[in-house]
Amino acid sequence: MHNTLIKEQAHTLVEKMPDNSTWDDLMHEIYVRSVIEQGMQDSASGRTMDVQEVRAKYGLPK
Repeated sequence: MHNTLIKEQAHTLVEKMPDNSTWDDLMHEIYVRSVIEQGMQDSASGRTMDVQEVRAKYGLPK
Protein backbone atom coordinates (compact mmCIF):
# COMPACT_ATOMS: atom_id res chain seq x y z
CA MET A 1 0.00 0.00 0.00
CA HIS A 2 1.29 3.44 -0.89
CA ASN A 3 2.63 5.39 2.14
CA THR A 4 0.53 8.50 1.38
CA LEU A 5 -2.61 6.36 1.38
CA ILE A 6 -1.61 4.78 4.70
CA LYS A 7 -1.05 8.22 6.21
CA GLU A 8 -4.47 9.40 5.00
CA GLN A 9 -6.13 6.27 6.36
CA ALA A 10 -4.37 6.73 9.71
CA HIS A 11 -5.67 10.29 9.92
CA THR A 12 -9.19 9.08 9.13
CA LEU A 13 -8.93 6.34 11.77
CA VAL A 14 -7.82 8.81 14.44
CA GLU A 15 -10.55 11.29 13.52
CA LYS A 16 -13.25 8.60 13.89
CA MET A 17 -12.10 7.56 17.37
CA PRO A 18 -13.81 8.98 20.46
CA ASP A 19 -12.18 12.01 22.08
CA ASN A 20 -11.34 10.00 25.20
CA SER A 21 -9.40 7.31 23.29
CA THR A 22 -6.09 6.14 24.69
CA TRP A 23 -2.86 5.15 22.98
CA ASP A 24 -3.84 1.54 23.71
CA ASP A 25 -7.15 2.08 21.89
CA LEU A 26 -5.29 3.46 18.87
CA MET A 27 -2.77 0.60 18.86
CA HIS A 28 -5.62 -1.91 19.07
CA GLU A 29 -7.42 -0.33 16.10
CA ILE A 30 -4.23 -0.33 14.03
CA TYR A 31 -3.50 -3.95 14.97
CA VAL A 32 -7.01 -5.14 14.11
CA ARG A 33 -6.97 -3.35 10.78
CA SER A 34 -3.55 -4.78 9.95
CA VAL A 35 -4.63 -8.35 10.77
CA ILE A 36 -7.82 -8.01 8.72
CA GLU A 37 -5.93 -6.61 5.72
CA GLN A 38 -3.37 -9.43 5.93
CA GLY A 39 -6.16 -12.00 6.10
CA MET A 40 -7.84 -10.52 3.06
CA GLN A 41 -4.55 -10.62 1.15
CA ASP A 42 -4.03 -14.24 2.18
CA SER A 43 -7.53 -15.11 1.05
CA ALA A 44 -7.11 -13.38 -2.31
CA SER A 45 -3.80 -15.22 -2.83
CA GLY A 46 -5.21 -18.62 -1.90
CA ARG A 47 -3.16 -18.88 1.31
CA THR A 48 -6.06 -20.10 3.41
CA MET A 49 -7.39 -23.44 4.64
CA ASP A 50 -10.92 -24.71 4.90
CA VAL A 51 -12.29 -24.68 8.45
CA GLN A 52 -12.72 -28.45 8.37
CA GLU A 53 -9.04 -28.87 7.42
CA VAL A 54 -7.95 -26.71 10.35
CA ARG A 55 -10.21 -28.62 12.75
CA ALA A 56 -8.83 -31.94 11.53
CA LYS A 57 -5.23 -30.69 11.71
CA TYR A 58 -5.60 -29.65 15.34
CA GLY A 59 -7.95 -32.43 16.42
CA LEU A 60 -10.86 -30.11 17.07
CA PRO A 61 -14.48 -31.30 16.96
CA LYS A 62 -16.48 -30.64 13.80
